[in-house]
Amino acid sequence: MRSRSAAVVSRAVVYGVLGVCVAAGTAHAQPQPSERVTFDEAVARAIERNPSSAIAAAGILRADALLAQVQSGNRLQVGASGGTTTLNAGVEFEGTTVTPRNSLTAALEVRMPIYAPVGWARRAQAEQGRNVAELNAGEVRRQTALATADAYLSIVARRRVVEANVRARDLARAYFELASELEEQGRGSRLDRLRAQQVMSTDETVVEAARMAVYRAQEALGVLLAADGPVDAAEEPTFVLPDESARSSGPDLLLQSRADLRLFSAETTLAERVLDDSSKDRHPYMEGIFQPRTMYPGQFFSPRNSWQLIFQASIPVWDSGLRSGQRLERQASLDQSRATLTGAVRAASSELRTAREAVSSAERTLLSARAAAAQSREVVEIIAISVRAGGATNIEVIDAERRARDADNIAAVAEDSLRRAQLDLLTALGQFPR
Repeated sequence: MRSRSAAVVSRAVVYGVLGVCVAAGTAHAQPQPSERVTFDEAVARAIERNPSSAIAAAGILRADALLAQVQSGNRLQVGASGGTTTLNAGVEFEGTTVTPRNSLTAALEVRMPIYAPVGWARRAQAEQGRNVAELNAGEVRRQTALATADAYLSIVARRRVVEANVRARDLARAYFELASELEEQGRGSRLDRLRAQQVMSTDETVVEAARMAVYRAQEALGVLLAADGPVDAAEEPTFVLPDESARSSGPDLLLQSRADLRLFSAETTLAERVLDDSSKDRHPYMEGIFQPRTMYPGQFFSPRNSWQLIFQASIPVWDSGLRSGQRLERQASLDQSRATLTGAVRAASSELRTAREAVSSAERTLLSARAAAAQSREVVEIIAISVRAGGATNIEVIDAERRARDADNIAAVAEDSLRRAQLDLLTALGQFPR
């Protein structure tokens, strides 16, 4: 009997040291993902297939359409018209038809802007608007990549939590078997066995909840990748950080490297142009019109074929405050864009400083957490041996197992915090996604 007890204790020690992750026989298996992807594959697929990217591409197409519409207003315009006229009776004078009873008229109108400052300004604004649409698509890709990275890292972190809880559950099962054998030998009590069984049941519940959390993260990743089911993470990604000099980028460098700041800057530039072009609303507009015309049959006082060339200009004189109101609205839009850009640059600088400190802090925290986890597992080993020798109680075993599980979970969280801090630093520098 003593040898069997020693074997059970040894098995508990092995579970604690090696962290064997064997699912309970009564546990319900979660649906398995149909595929596994690496971190880079996940980001690339999300950018390519996510509906947000298609919406951003449609925004660029819309900007192209608006640019084509504005450009057409500054180019040659040709129109044609025609019609027939039937009178109740024709008009004749001394046997000559003056006005025929039935006539056919066709005309052509060719228009060409000669001086159109407003149209030219709108064309330049539309060209800048297309640039803004392209930068917006880049920002959408960035947000999609960040969401994908978050889901991917969540899978990795939650899977580590599952491993830690499975390891604790297996330790609890091994101790429950030991408590049962000791009770049979008369060296233990029913209370000790029930306590051990309670811990094992609680750990089963925690394991199931942790596995469900992994499944939720896999489903979230599948949605981002436009997959038909959950997608699993195939690796634990590592992030290569730049050297210290590159981590100290100033506002000017951030404006060049970050997609969101480039977008805000382009929107501000566009608002400035729109405001500057307000003065062109008071400029005259001039166009030339050429109108050839034909009529059949010809009339007495009108030639059969004729044409006319017209140059006409329109000059705004008084609009009762319309243009002043438009300028004021454009000024407000510019002020809003400038405030947004200023706030975004300030926030980006703060994010960069915070990310640098977070990486340093997470590295120190991970070292401490790993040391605590290793020390907790060693405590479990020692107490397991003491139980066999009668030098420890089951309460001490339960407490040691709980502390070991908590330490493993804290270490898993610390690993996830370091990865996220590294990712945040790359994001703050504008180096993710590439």
